[in-house]
Amino acid sequence: MQAFYADEIVLPLPPGHRFPISKYRLLRERVDGRPDLRLQQAVEATDGELALVHTPGYIEAVANGTLSAAAQREIGFPWSEAMAARARRSVGATIAAARAALAEGVAANLAGGTHHARADRGGGYCVFNDAAVAARLMQAEHHRRRRVGEAGSLLRIAVIDLDVHQGNGTAAIFADDPSVFTLSMHGEKNFPFRKERSDLDVELPDGCNDADYLAALDRALDELWCRHADAPPGLIFYLAGADPHEHDRLGRLKVTMAGLAERDRRVFDAARERRIPLALSMAGGYGRDIAETVQIQAETLRLAAHSWRQWNNAAP
Repeated sequence: MQAFYADEIVLPLPPGHRFPISKYRLLRERVDGRPDLRLQQAVEATDGELALVHTPGYIEAVANGTLSAAAQREIGFPWSEAMAARARRSVGATIAAARAALAEGVAANLAGGTHHARADRGGGYCVFNDAAVAARLMQAEHHRRRRVGEAGSLLRIAVIDLDVHQGNGTAAIFADDPSVFTLSMHGEKNFPFRKERSDLDVELPDGCNDADYLAALDRALDELWCRHADAPPGLIFYLAGADPHEHDRLGRLKVTMAGLAERDRRVFDAARERRIPLALSMAGGYGRDIAETVQIQAETLRLAAHSWRQWNNAAP
């Protein structure tokens, strides 16, 4: 399975910053050399690709370092050339994963899931919205491959966002757009405290355990397939946050590692059984012990690679 990374750019953060930036490098080192993964360095998303979602003024401000102090506080990172370059490469990694998934069934970004970024601003450690940009680009590329008037010219997208925080930026970007279905399953009382309306929001109480979490997931997936019975999505973006874990500093839920693995397995199985390509991103993870976050994400990648093998073994 192809997996793309961008951690070669080190994001300089002030001492004591709460974001665990080292998790991306640690994850790549953890999975490097595994025979079921083909690790590749991501390239930067271009201005034109970013402009499919983000406003020109915002793209320019990130590129040139003219973000206001308030905008930088909302993002949570101080501006630097490395911050801008890394944000572009994170989007580039999801673009590459989406193309690979359309060709091979499943592919991954070892980072990504920056779902709080809106068209004109970032937020919550998210600069650009990687899934949104990749979704729009895949739709454009799909359309270009079709002849005018040809049936099936519209690529429908589903975003399955299982980060513990609502994908408010993604919901805002695709509001009232029937070609992109946004599903967000998140903590009801967690950040962001002013939420947007997704196509399907599943709000979980603090302390939600494995059984209740998986039951909620099953109901959400059933609703997703029911709403798309006549026109299934042609591509899924799966945000597999590690932050619902019981030891996550920001999660407030009580889902175990086994519960998260079962979550991933159910999403991968559902997509593969329907022959819907899936592009995976890691999204959030703020474990008190960063090794636990990395372990959860490495297991997600193992299960993704297993699904990729099954997809390709079953291909005609």
